[in-house]
Amino acid sequence: QVQLVESGGGLVQPGGSLRLSCAASGSIFAINTMGWYRQAPGKQRDLVAAITRGGSTVYADSVKGRFTISRDNAKNTMYLQMNNLKPEDTAVYSCNGVVLTSASSEYEYWGQGTQVTVSS
Repeated sequence: QVQLVESGGGLVQPGGSLRLSCAASGSIFAINTMGWYRQAPGKQRDLVAAITRGGSTVYADSVKGRFTISRDNAKNTMYLQMNNLKPEDTAVYSCNGVVLTSASSEYEYWGQGTQVTVSS
């Protein structure tokens, strides 16, 4: 069994910063691509950023230059540094990971989500 647990969400004023963390635990052989997704009320869940095991990254156009995704493979943890936050960044942020539980078994896991609210 594998669990992904997010932390670091909260309420912040426009222009402020938050750092989200996603810690994976359980029967982990290795973790391939990890990503952050967000879903605002009444909208679909969208990719925010993703990072491969080797460190290659992709970002949604709306967050480029403001958000930075990173990971610590030794700690099975992924981060999202969010700067210059805007009200439109308000959403539930969830982490996703493609986890190998053995050399030949790969599964996709999701965290439970953490609320980020940007408001004055």
